[in-house]
Amino acid sequence: MNGAESLLRTLADAGVEVCFSNPGTTELHLVGALDKVPRMRAVLGLFEGVATGAADGYARIAGKPAATLLHLGPGLGHGLSNLHNARRANTPIVNIVGDHPTYHKPYDPPLESDIETVARSLRGPVRRPANVAAVRQDAVSALAEALEPPGQIATLIMPADVSWSDGVAADGDGNRPATPIRPVPPVAPRLIEQVAGVLCSGEPSALVIGGPLGREAGLCAASRIAAGTGTRVLLETYSSRLEHGAGLPSFPRLGFYPDQVLRQLDGVRHVIVAGTSVPVAFFAYPDKPSRLVPDGAQTHVLAEVGQDAVAALTALADLVAPDREPVVTAAGRPAMPSGPLTVDTWPAVIGALLPERAIVVDETISSGIGLSAATAGAPRHDVLAMCGGAMGEGLPLAVGAAVAAPDRPVIALEADGCAIYTLSALWTQARENLDITNVILNNRSYAILREEWQHLGAGASDPHTNRLLDLTGPDIDFVGLARAFGVPGSRASTAEELAEQFARAVAEPGPHLIEAVIPPVA
Repeated sequence: MNGAESLLRTLADAGVEVCFSNPGTTELHLVGALDKVPRMRAVLGLFEGVATGAADGYARIAGKPAATLLHLGPGLGHGLSNLHNARRANTPIVNIVGDHPTYHKPYDPPLESDIETVARSLRGPVRRPANVAAVRQDAVSALAEALEPPGQIATLIMPADVSWSDGVAADGDGNRPATPIRPVPPVAPRLIEQVAGVLCSGEPSALVIGGPLGREAGLCAASRIAAGTGTRVLLETYSSRLEHGAGLPSFPRLGFYPDQVLRQLDGVRHVIVAGTSVPVAFFAYPDKPSRLVPDGAQTHVLAEVGQDAVAALTALADLVAPDREPVVTAAGRPAMPSGPLTVDTWPAVIGALLPERAIVVDETISSGIGLSAATAGAPRHDVLAMCGGAMGEGLPLAVGAAVAAPDRPVIALEADGCAIYTLSALWTQARENLDITNVILNNRSYAILREEWQHLGAGASDPHTNRLLDLTGPDIDFVGLARAFGVPGSRASTAEELAEQFARAVAEPGPHLIEAVIPPVA
């Protein structure tokens, strides 16, 4: 057995089931090895950013890592944007990057680059097996490192000569090491008691939750605390996986802009943070603070990112609200709107028709202001957001989510500017026959940058006339592009059209695309 097969068999033995790939010459022995390891499903993306974003979406839903397969340093570079998003979501990924044979690198061939330096920007471990005998241990170590709480991206650089070299017994030599799994570190009971004292002091407090607290147990604990103490509860701005809908507590997200967050926290004396970071501004603005805790308020970190935030918040709820039940959202859907699509009406259509057990990928940016409220009473669903701010992950996230949960409908709600980055993900959706309904919110502009223009005071000219913020001339034909990639497409400009097309797309198997034409917010 060569090094390539040893790597993939070791990962498959440890439970890695999918490899999202865009390979090149230096990875061809790994491609061949995938044929010999049927337990490892190979999913091809036409662009590395599709493969890396899909690995992120898969792991968030499956609860375990996927592998990627990328081509040298430039391939890693192409995939870096969505690896950045995955890092910010604390997603475990085993990132495999092929490299030139060891003896070939000193000649500086055209695709030679410093892969290690690029990979280290992801702040995860980087390994390079020195020979075929080292592959198994490095593979196990990379997987264990990816799974270290809260999850990280472990990069394994495979020189081509290590991939093609033989030297491992095909039936296993009995020395395959076990994958060490580090338990999630607990929060000290004394700290939980201290925070309980703060909440019972009577001083106004806010609780900011994120990470694993976006699931049912965390949401219910937060709701009990709010009911028992009057504490304001806020979700982090972008959640890696949020359970939402009827029968669950629902909380507002932290705003995007500093003024929004400071209004949400106005008057509080204590800001308690659990499972996420202390609120900071997404961007810097003149004369605005970066750290968004009000002056005079104390910050208390109940659970650091990577600690057992769910157990800590549940214990806190038991201390401060032992007899309280969580307040949950009643089942109910918005009335079906009519007339031209707007930022107010299109979310109502989705809320009125959202199917049971859906996975909603939300990369709507400025167009999705009303989405959370419109779907709060819809059947329970999961929401995946782009956590790192690098545009273009929505369609790849949908690919990964659909591979992880083929029995659940996936709804990708995508801004037009974001969709263009990774539109080739539609081809993978068609090839794998994934049950994804893609709704492209087309306002023919970078509307979010027009909003930012106003906040930054970027210039005296009108952002509505700036050609760098405009996506017309020519207009982008998303329906035609979808059909070119093998996905049925349609266009809606009224609520009635969107409702009819969305209901049909959800009912039919396989991928669909709906271009929803809306006016920009700003």
